[in-house]
Amino acid sequence: MSQITRGQNLRYLSRKDVENLGISRRTVLDHVRRALVEHGHKRTEMPAKIGVHPYEDVFFHAMPAFIPEMDVVGAKWIECYPRNPREFGLPQTTGVLCLNDVETGVPLSIMDCTWLTAARTPAVTVLMAKELHPGARSFGMFGAGVQGREHVRYAAEHLDSLEEIVVFDRFPEVAERLVADLQPETGVKLRVGASIEQVVKECEVLSSATLVVREPLALAKSEWVSAGQTILPCDLNTFWDPEIPMRADAYITDSTEEHDLFVEMGYYPGGSPRIAAESGEVLAGLKPGRTSPDQLIVNSNIGMAVCDMAVAAAIHEAAEAAGAGQLLEL
Repeated sequence: MSQITRGQNLRYLSRKDVENLGISRRTVLDHVRRALVEHGHKRTEMPAKIGVHPYEDVFFHAMPAFIPEMDVVGAKWIECYPRNPREFGLPQTTGVLCLNDVETGVPLSIMDCTWLTAARTPAVTVLMAKELHPGARSFGMFGAGVQGREHVRYAAEHLDSLEEIVVFDRFPEVAERLVADLQPETGVKLRVGASIEQVVKECEVLSSATLVVREPLALAKSEWVSAGQTILPCDLNTFWDPEIPMRADAYITDSTEEHDLFVEMGYYPGGSPRIAAESGEVLAGLKPGRTSPDQLIVNSNIGMAVCDMAVAAAIHEAAEAAGAGQLLEL
């Protein structure tokens, strides 16, 4: 097997190379949990993501992070173009990640991060759903693209009491295709929701992975949300009525620093909810999550580089063992 010679070459992993490694969802969950707990203990270095915005509905983010406990450092460069699938037949989200050697700083691997991003995001959602709403029997998913599909897979596999997942997408045929494709591999009943209102009112745990824009679309109305629900957006303040996090008994975010940056950039025009805790602090047992069954909990996880680097470390380790990808000279 071809191995990296530090400082002389690096390993390039295409999207197919990464996908063919067969890394399990359990491995992703374990690595993401470690990263979140380290972040909760403030034992990581991760500046708030910076970005550029060529169009109103588009962003590019630069996401570096260092996790001493996992001996991993690197950076992800990723974009989101919501119109890509319909206009160009391309993925909504693409990007690359560079993993470096902590001791010397030299690059070890450059990898496509499409699979990685699609995996680590639902892993965070599911870890927090399990922590904040144990015993949930119904899960509502808004958005049936790449993220929606992976959320369904992770939720079905790792939320132990789940009986049904209800999916809604603004394009009904996309939601129907998700259900048709994933039902054969899923032990939980999948169903397409008739409307946003119906899904919000029916499900105990709700997540959204739609698009990210500065001005809230408020498609899910506050009056549809009831006590005892858990809402886990992956799309900032876009999909949900801004009143919902304001009235929540606890508003939790993955990174206070990143949340505050987005507030400064205008993504919360009506003001920011009061942050009760960070996701990693809850998983580490440093701060409470849900303290009673009738609380309304909103947990916004927009995505952190520490989770990317943790999963990248697993990918790099598996690729080294398999000799996957190509070695490129530095």
